[in-house]
Amino acid sequence: MGLNIVQKIIKTHLVEGDMTPGKPIAIRIDQTLTQDATGTMAYLHFEAMGLPKVQTELSVSYVDHNTLQAGGPENANDHLFLQTVAAKYGIYFSKAGNGICHQVHLERFAVPGKTLLGSDSHTPTAGGIGMLAIGAGGMDVALAMAGEPFYLTMPKVVRVNLHGRLKPFVSAKDIILELLRRLSVKGGVGKIFEYGGEGVKYLTVPERATITNMGAELGATTSIFPSDEQTYLFMKAQGREAQWRPLEADPDAEYDEVIDIDLSELEPLIACPHMPDNVKKVKEVEGLRVHQVAIGSCTNSSYRDLKTVGEMFRRTGKMVHPLVSAAISPGSKQVLRMMVKEGYYDDFLKAGFRILECACGPCIGMGFAPPSEGVSVRTFNRNFYGRSGTKDAQVYLASPETAAATAMKGVITDPRSLGLEEIKVFLPEKFEIDDSMIFAPAADPDEVEVYKGPTINYVGYKEPLGDKLEGEVLLKVGDNITTDHIIPGGAKILPLRSNIPAISEYVYSVVDETFAKRAKEKGGGFIVGGENYGQGSSREHAAIGPMYLGIKAVIAKSFARIHHANLINFGILPLVFVNPEDYDKIDQGDILEIDLSNFAPGEDNIITVINRTKGISIPTKHGLNERQVKIIKAGGVLKYVKDKFEGKLQ
Repeated sequence: MGLNIVQKIIKTHLVEGDMTPGKPIAIRIDQTLTQDATGTMAYLHFEAMGLPKVQTELSVSYVDHNTLQAGGPENANDHLFLQTVAAKYGIYFSKAGNGICHQVHLERFAVPGKTLLGSDSHTPTAGGIGMLAIGAGGMDVALAMAGEPFYLTMPKVVRVNLHGRLKPFVSAKDIILELLRRLSVKGGVGKIFEYGGEGVKYLTVPERATITNMGAELGATTSIFPSDEQTYLFMKAQGREAQWRPLEADPDAEYDEVIDIDLSELEPLIACPHMPDNVKKVKEVEGLRVHQVAIGSCTNSSYRDLKTVGEMFRRTGKMVHPLVSAAISPGSKQVLRMMVKEGYYDDFLKAGFRILECACGPCIGMGFAPPSEGVSVRTFNRNFYGRSGTKDAQVYLASPETAAATAMKGVITDPRSLGLEEIKVFLPEKFEIDDSMIFAPAADPDEVEVYKGPTINYVGYKEPLGDKLEGEVLLKVGDNITTDHIIPGGAKILPLRSNIPAISEYVYSVVDETFAKRAKEKGGGFIVGGENYGQGSSREHAAIGPMYLGIKAVIAKSFARIHHANLINFGILPLVFVNPEDYDKIDQGDILEIDLSNFAPGEDNIITVINRTKGISIPTKHGLNERQVKIIKAGGVLKYVKDKFEGKLQ
């Protein structure tokens, strides 16, 4: 029996377990990436392990999130820490202004057939080049840098067959929106999406990367494309053809599921507020008045995307509508230089666009927030409630083509209605390669002093778990709670990522402003949630903050993969209702007692939760393996690793 692409990569990197879906495995990690909003904690974790240098083939630290210097020195302090810690420990450093981590990594570092672990949920972007790229919490990335394998549950592999070709003004963004429409934000949990079929050969690497990037919104472990002629042409244009290798599934490869998409039948789609799976045809919402258009993010800021937008404005001679505020964020300095070289930068300025820096920016709520109750059409990957920086904004997600047409008209517009001839964007034979803002590690690490400003306050683990947990249900929430709900983004809170006591004050502030205060007054307690608890970003602060506030356990109907791992890493017990209807038997304010005397590894290990307020017992399960149980009992993975390898990591 042949192997699919996922199995081929995992087989060559497998350290523990076997490739049986649902079973625990551990894989060797070749590369890591971090960004500044998560990287500060990842490198503080790594420092705490005591190693002199990273053990990976390549590790890169990017600054692309907290680039807006507003109100204090926090971001600047973090950037200095990141640059000095990278120099000292063998890590490449991409300076602020060089670009978004996923775009730059795709351009300059991603390699087909290799593994990549990143402290950002959109790390799967590199799957567009044939890399097994997985998002994780900062602690897991720190462990990978220390040479530890990455532990995960072997996912199912879903084959997505792409048939035919896209019609004019229908793009890669519409392909992933179609999958979200079909499957929902929970449809990819425990799965890897592997793309194939004759339609693949018509998609360039940047288009493929758009799909693998936003595959994170399906809840998928990752997504991947084959490495073929398109991959070779992209890497050659980047001057990296020597790193290319072909990679495709065997003809007799088997899959756990198969999905077929006829590309010729797709039309422009748009995700309506406030979830990426609330997808409709653009023509169904056409005509809605729009206040803002934002083009960019790690999903749609490539050369291909921005040139398409530039061509639409160049050919029509249109301006941005007078009542629309429109901005473009190039994905990298390379993309920006290509736009300047080919004249599109000037076209954008003439059309009335604001050109923002090469960073995540508005996608993470860092600037360019919409007006109150404003409608914003964005080429981004997430439109969670409040994520834009404006709580009551109505954020729609669309392709660059739809966003450009909307910016022209001032209302949501199907780009096909402009009457333009098809725009074909071909990759250049050679990109404008400029690595001057990527710094190699120091030749003499002993001469480097790591800068650690006063706004950096590290907390890595908590006290070990006892045999009995008692406390109050401090908060009860519903389905699809995101990490944005737990720890908001935005220019006010993101700069506090390296200051755990400070950022913990904002835990669940968008849901209940009294949460942090009550948690401290009560000495901690419990959280109860619904389905898919913790979906969205990889931000481990959504676990560190609750840990700091004394949260002992989260009881939910189900958990998102990365957040579940983060809870374990920081010693918070994740429990799942055996009977989902028991969710209704616990209310906020109830007093719970959890007996852990029989807390043991295994899917069938039942942990009884006693609701003392209501006088009832509720069965829950955890499904943790032996390693995870030991981590929870130790109070977090950092303490577990230090205890396990006492002396070895010195």
